[in-house]
Amino acid sequence: MQIRVVTYNIHKCRGLDRRVRPARIVEVLREIDADIIALQEVLSLQGGSREKDQARFISEELEMTCAVGGTRIHRGATYGNAVLSRLPLLETKNYDITVRGREERGCMRADISANGGGLLHVFNVHLGTAYLERRHQARKLVNASILNNEELIGPRIMLGDFNEWTRGLTTQLLASHLTSADIRAHLQRSRTYPGVLPFMHLDHIYFDDSLDLERITLRKSRAALVASDHLPLVADFRIQRGSSRLIEGVVNEL
Repeated sequence: MQIRVVTYNIHKCRGLDRRVRPARIVEVLREIDADIIALQEVLSLQGGSREKDQARFISEELEMTCAVGGTRIHRGATYGNAVLSRLPLLETKNYDITVRGREERGCMRADISANGGGLLHVFNVHLGTAYLERRHQARKLVNASILNNEELIGPRIMLGDFNEWTRGLTTQLLASHLTSADIRAHLQRSRTYPGVLPFMHLDHIYFDDSLDLERITLRKSRAALVASDHLPLVADFRIQRGSSRLIEGVVNEL
């Protein structure tokens, strides 16, 4: 089974022109046509206009299931990560990876039925901007309650905005547990941020070796270059049969 995933920091839908336009994010994502979407910096305000609940607006426009992993309240709205899926979204869990004295940060897990491919565990991450902060967060990510949880039975994908542009402890730790997607091999470049004149690599994708990475692309359409300061990083995987227990068995156990 082939599956397309994308990680995209949408910067609260505020584009380079300083305008908040969720419809532009929808346009970019519609161009990509992914099966699973991991968004960071999402604002969801209930009770206001439809576009102010960004997670719901984007998911409804794309006709996808959505789950939000909030990390804090920002001006009355839930702020954090979101996972959108056109495949059955079975369960989600939000992990607090905040370091004391720093901005609240989270890791969101989504358990998704990949149809004939079994169960897929997707981790959507947005790490802090400080070096020591990320060291603490990396240790939390690889502990027995998150990435190495005994309850995880399917292949894992961890993706998002890691705010790490050098090979620091976060990269080393995650690469010791998962395979790191080598963007240089696919894109002939190692820098992806900011979108217009990239000089850093902040967005990363890690995955179990039971998944075959077929292609990585960086969406650089005209809309994508304006919609956010990040560009969407897209990965196409092939899920090997037998890489996890069939989903029917999991549903029966539940």
